[in-house]
Amino acid sequence: MKTADYPEPFKALVRELRRLPGVGPRSAERMALWLLEDTERPSALAEALGAARESLRHCADCGFFSVEDRCVICVEDGREPLLCVVERATDILPIERSGAYRGLYHALGGRLSPLEHVGPEDLRLAELTARLERGAFTEVILALSTDVEGEATANYLADLLAPRGVRVSRLAQGMPAGGGLEHADELTLARALAGRRRAGEQ
Repeated sequence: MKTADYPEPFKALVRELRRLPGVGPRSAERMALWLLEDTERPSALAEALGAARESLRHCADCGFFSVEDRCVICVEDGREPLLCVVERATDILPIERSGAYRGLYHALGGRLSPLEHVGPEDLRLAELTARLERGAFTEVILALSTDVEGEATANYLADLLAPRGVRVSRLAQGMPAGGGLEHADELTLARALAGRRRAGEQ
């Protein structure tokens, strides 16, 4: 006697949902059931995904999400001549929402990781140096993770930017060791920005 199971189309949907970050087998199954309870839900989700893929792009300057060539942050007047370097575009909003920083941003698109075969050529470093040549930035703030890869990336950037004569600093107190920006609350980020230190200092 065969064991009862969901039909293959349902299992295929669950498999795809499990590919989403942080979604386990039970959560994927619940999502699939919720989507299929209403005939309009799958269509609305597919339409929203399609529209997002069609209209969203990365800002030509900082790498954040935008519907134009440049994002709302990069086109805003009155920003301070500071450049905050982050690993990913998703790291920009936590800093922006903290209210402690009013400069511009640059998303590297990752961090150095030899084990994952990510080297300097895989990051947006050429774009970073081009921006520094174009803009009159007084300081570059390295807002990277405090794990091994983040530290290695920060040290590499500090050496890369040192000859350019711009002050290079790191986030200081408040950031937990081994943690990323996506897990930090607004107060933690505000304190880290206020207490930043020059790169290379202990």
